[in-house]
Amino acid sequence: MISTTVTVGTTPTLLVAGATGTRTIYLHVTGNSAVYIGGATVTTAAGLATEKHTSPIPIILRDGDSLYGIVASGTVDMRVLRDN
Repeated sequence: MISTTVTVGTTPTLLVAGATGTRTIYLHVTGNSAVYIGGATVTTAAGLATEKHTSPIPIILRDGDSLYGIVASGTVDMRVLRDN
């Protein structure tokens, strides 16, 4: 498994790039604001909200799927745990 820190900003920020095969990733917000996750066109109005002080969120990505995050203002750090 590989753990990385991604700084998410106010435009869609790539969290996990598309890859071959189905895989499970885990997300954890370490900053103080919500991060909204979704596809390449994610917005704060339509994205799935993730917040600090919650358990890591497991996400299943299908073949070729990428995952993006966005915040309402400033930047927020998010940890991403994924397979090799």
